[in-house]
Formats: sequence, C-alpha cells, structure tokens
Amino acid sequence: MFVRNGRFYFRKTLPADVQRLTSRTEVWRSLRTDSPEIALRRLPFIVAQVEADIEMARYQAGLTVDDALLRPFSDDSGRRVRNSQGLDVVPVTSDAQRPTSTLTLGAAYQRYLDDPTHSWTQSTRQAYETTRAVVIAAIGDDKPIAALSRLDVRELLEVLRFLPRNSSKHFPRLALREAAKRAGADDTITRISTANANAYLGNFSSFLNWAVGEEIIHRNPARGLRLRDEVARRDKRHPFSPTQLKLIFHAPLYTGCADGERGWDSQGTQRPRNARFWVPLIALHTGMRLNEICQLDVTDIRVIEEIACICITRTSLVGSTDKKLKTNVSERIVPLHRRLIDLGLVRYAEGLLREGQTKLFHDVDRGSKGVRAVAFSKWFTRFLRRSGASQERTSFHSFRHNFRDELRIGRVEHELAMSLGGWVGGKSLASAVSESYGYGHRVAALHDAISQLHFFDIDLSHLAR
Repeated sequence: MFVRNGRFYFRKTLPADVQRLTSRTEVWRSLRTDSPEIALRRLPFIVAQVEADIEMARYQAGLTVDDALLRPFSDDSGRRVRNSQGLDVVPVTSDAQRPTSTLTLGAAYQRYLDDPTHSWTQSTRQAYETTRAVVIAAIGDDKPIAALSRLDVRELLEVLRFLPRNSSKHFPRLALREAAKRAGADDTITRISTANANAYLGNFSSFLNWAVGEEIIHRNPARGLRLRDEVARRDKRHPFSPTQLKLIFHAPLYTGCADGERGWDSQGTQRPRNARFWVPLIALHTGMRLNEICQLDVTDIRVIEEIACICITRTSLVGSTDKKLKTNVSERIVPLHRRLIDLGLVRYAEGLLREGQTKLFHDVDRGSKGVRAVAFSKWFTRFLRRSGASQERTSFHSFRHNFRDELRIGRVEHELAMSLGGWVGGKSLASAVSESYGYGHRVAALHDAISQLHFFDIDLSHLAR
C-alpha cells in the first residue's frame, strides 16, 4: 500500500505466468480514500479482488486455478460488503460496461507516457512512444478512450498486418491506413514482420491495462488479440553461413583497410584493433548479445581461478551507469576462447586500463538514444552490405546462433550451454560465482565447455600478429 497524490493505492507484482498472459508486470488498485484507517480496512478486500483477477486470467488461459480465490465476492453477501466499503467499481448491472471517461485516446496515452511510476529505459520509452504514434495515426487522437471497442482494435490489427516497413519514409504523403491499404494490394511492398506487428499490439495492450488500473476504462478491448506468426521460430533468424563468415572476417577491416573510422570498407594497410574489429569476434566466440558487448567495462575482463573470463553483469567496478541486461540469467561468466586470447583481447583491455579508460569500447558512439548497441548495429548493417555478406534473416544476432550451433557440435552439456549463453535455464553470475568459490569447479567447467568449440567453418589465421 502506498500514497499517490494524497490517495491510497495497493500495488502487487504479478506472478511470472500471469505477466506473460497480460503483458503487465504489476497491477494497481485505488483504495479510494485519503484516510489510512479506512485504507487499511479496505485493503483485504482489494487484495482478494486482485487475487481473484489473477486466477481469472489463469482460468481464461486454460491453466489450473484455485477455486477458493477465483470468486471471493461472487455471492450477494460479498457484494453487500464491498458496496458498504465503497469498493464496487463495476456494479453488477447491464450498465456496468458503459464508458464514463471523457478523456480522448490521445490525452490518455499522454498521461500513460508521463506517469512517473514507470521505470522504463530510454529504448523502452521510445518503443512505447512509437506505438502511440502508430495507434493515434490508425485510430485517431480525438476518439474518446471509453468508447474504444474491440472492433477498433481489430481495425488497428488489420492496419498493422499490412503496414509497410519504414512507412513514413517510403510513403510520406500517405496516411497510415492508406499506406497499409496500398501494401495490402501490392505484394512487392515489404511489410513489417508479424513479430513487430504483435509488439505494437502488446505495447498498446499494456497501455490499455494501465488505463484499466487507473479506472479510466472498465476493460481492455485489445486483450488476447495477436496476429498468427506463419514463420517457424527456428526460421526467424539464421546463423551466418560459412560463406558469410568468410566475407565478414576477410573484409578490408580485417585484412587491411584505409583506416578504421571512415575507410574501413576500402583496401589499405591499416589493421585497427578497435571496437569494430573486436565486437564481431567476441560475439562469435562467446555468444554475447550486442548490447552486452558494447557496454562492457575494461574491468569486466577478469582472471578468475587463473582463467581469463568476461563477466557480464549489471554492476560496475568503475562507476558505469549504462549497464543493463535482458534477464536475470543474462548475468553470467564466459571464459575467453583461446582464439580471443591469442588475438590479444586481454592485452587490449590491459592497455586501456593503463590509459585510464573505463569502457572497453569507448569508441562506440552512444548515439541519440544513449545506447551504444543501437549505433553499432546501424554500422554493422552497412558493414554486411559493403562486405557482400548481407542476406535475409541474418543480422548481428546471427553470431549468437552460430555460437549455439558450436555448442551443439561440441556436445556441450545442456546446462553449461544455457549458462554460457545466458539463456533461460542457465545460472546467473551470482550462482556461478558461488559455485565456483564454494566447490572450485564451476568456472573450470565453463572453460572446458568453451574449449570444445573449434569454429572449423572460419579460418582467422590471417588475424594473428
């Protein structure tokens, strides 16, 4: 229970399974009072109501539920108690679903974006703002949010289904609906992926869930709506082929270029050992995500039990404030592959440390969004095109797929593979460290697993100095 603008509220973090069902991490309920005594009396009823809502979400998804929690106030006596406490926000009448809020969709969305309780990263905020722009363009800024219907959301879904990629760039004079209509009639126009369309729907649904929690609307009309993804999960992204890997690591940047800044795609005599050189190599040999690599501190290259490792962690020994990870299991230890050591990665980190640098790749621009990975990803896309390695369904993330394939080829035990890649089912850094220092085997076991990876598909002997 907490106070906001002089009123008492109850907030609960949702269980993980319900978070996946509702696209929400927590739920808020107003206690409708500024009196702590009244709030405390009403609290048990609100808690029970929230627990019932959680069980209802599970019930509607076909999961096992606790009947005792499902309808705690379903009988007449329960409703009388709730009415006496002023807690019946949706009376059980045919008029209960009639919209009452006079807020427009645009105004409500702005309140959502301005809500100070959000703990969004800059990239998350940008994603929600982009979704808002798409929704407003498709539905309209002035539509009363309380009048928003399931039909409105289905019409939005149809727009997203045919929305051209980079619509405003390719069709600057067309409204969003018109651009989608044109793309729907022309199969040569590239559309956004189903995954992106569903991401927009998910973000919009999160906003509507917030509006329900704020008692602006009674229900979420977008709940459960998704486009069916015809692309199989394993076909969404591919690893780089041996031919692509050869083109990447035999490009001028790796064989001799004009310079490492602007002349990286031209033949020359320079052999820069900068972020552009190291980041793809680290990704291939560790399976690390792009942002995990770009945000590394110099001190994240450490020796643990006489084994050189990369420590992927949110914490910083040098005061960095830009370190974020995708999940808890993303925090992990990855012993360095022998090839990275031979190429001089440890020496590179030690040299930066002597120079007083704090970031391992300080030369990566943070860009307008303040995220190094965004700027590097844009450069790497250009690099793939210039090197001739660009193909459908491959991107920087393909290195992670190559790494996973190598783990399979090396027959690395599943649990160790999950730990090395930071995949669900692996162990976090804290767990790995505790096992390492408690039993003396964990880092050594990870090192043994990394040693099983040979990367026979790519010859990097030309990089040796």
